[in-house]
This record gives sequence, C-alpha cells and structure tokens, in this order.
Amino acid sequence: MTLLAAENLTVRRGQRAVLADVTVQLHAGEFVAVIGPNGAGKSTLLAALAGLTRPDAGKVMLDAHAVRAIPAAELARRRAYLPQNPRLEWPLPVKRLVALGLTPYLPALGPLPGDLVAAVGSALAATDLVERRDQPATTLSGGEFARAMLARAIVGDPALLIVDEPIAGLDPGHAMAMMRLLSQEAKRGKLVVASLHDLTLAGRHATRILALVDGRLVADTELLTEELIHKVFGVRSHLSGKGDSLALTLLSPSEK
Repeated sequence: MTLLAAENLTVRRGQRAVLADVTVQLHAGEFVAVIGPNGAGKSTLLAALAGLTRPDAGKVMLDAHAVRAIPAAELARRRAYLPQNPRLEWPLPVKRLVALGLTPYLPALGPLPGDLVAAVGSALAATDLVERRDQPATTLSGGEFARAMLARAIVGDPALLIVDEPIAGLDPGHAMAMMRLLSQEAKRGKLVVASLHDLTLAGRHATRILALVDGRLVADTELLTEELIHKVFGVRSHLSGKGDSLALTLLSPSEK
C-alpha cells in the first residue's frame, strides 16, 4: 500500500520560504486535492512530493524510503508526475507522446510489445484522444494537449499519480471527465495528488483536501466548507448539494 509522507518540509527561494514546515501523510486510495491562492506553494509542494525539488529542511518518504534516494528507473515506474504548463517542441504523434509514459518499461530495441500498445490505446480512449492519435502533438489545442499529457501520466499505471493543475484550460465537459478519471484511479487503489483551482470539482471528487496559504498547511480535511473557502481565499461563498451535485457560488470578497 502506497504511503507518501512529508515531515517538516521546507523549501526556500532566497530568503522566502515558499513552503514552510509541512507535515502530512497520504495513503493509497486517496484522491487528495491541494488548494490555495496563487503563490501559496502548491506547485512547490507537488514537485517536492514527487522527488523533483530538494527541500531545504525536512524530508519526503515513499513507503519508508527517502523519495530522492529511490533509483530513477524505479521511481519512474512507481510515480508519475505531470507539471503545470508542460511543453513539447517536437511534433511527435500523440500516440508516441503518450507512449513516452512507458519509458521505464520499453525494450531496448524493437517496436512496442502488444500489451504496451494496448495500454496506449486505453489511455487515449480514457482521455478522449483516439481520433487524434496520429496527429502531431504540437498541433493540438491547449486543452487537447493537456489531456494528452494526462494520458502520458496514467499510461504506465503508476501507484502514485501527482498532477499539477491537470484540468487547467479544459472545457467544462472534459474537465468533469478528467476529474472522474482521476477519481476512478484513486478508487482502483492509487494515490492521486492534484493541485486544483476549480473548487467545485475538488469538492465533488476529492476524498481529502489540503489547503495552503503562504507556504503553510492551514487545513487537512475531508470536506470543502464555506468556512474553509473564506479562511483560504478570503471570499464568502455558498455550498449546496453533495457528491456529483455539489454546487459552489462565490458571493463577494471579504476580510479574512
């Protein structure tokens, strides 16, 4: 069972702590939404949890092993990381871009084995990109490219999936579909950690919410509440319904 733990995690940029003394334990089967205002430290936290940012203090452990000490090939099989605003310079066909997520499993020579070809097809279907499979990825729309990168993240079936703003730029239908996809991945027993600005979809699908403000963890909860939204974003709001029918209305700015 995947266990990802951060202990007293601190990351500095110059004299500023962009992440300050964060301690948290995350478990397999959870869909963890990381929320917070711009500059709160969400991307820094995700990069540190993924083992891509070296903390100035504290540590990150994956199943009782320091994440930065895990051999790169092993970590690539166990953990997928999707950064915010990914870029691609080469006009790879979409199916080849997605197949890059299988790099830890690829044979040294020859074509993709049949089971890996099937995995690419499944990832393309899950992200509604089958009809774009042969199209150069550099010609995709912004939303299509975001879905292609998410397909690349899930294609290797990692136990840990860390995704930074995975639904940014998606139309409402695809945003809801991709959130359902991430929720399904968690229900299959994976640990999914995603930074999100869409609070409605976070409230509908996440099983746990971490809230950051000025680099500090100010809430670790199972429920999105009006009080939490006010504490984190300084706005009044109204929540109604629950589950897939949860609706959020932002009312006005106010003093924190």
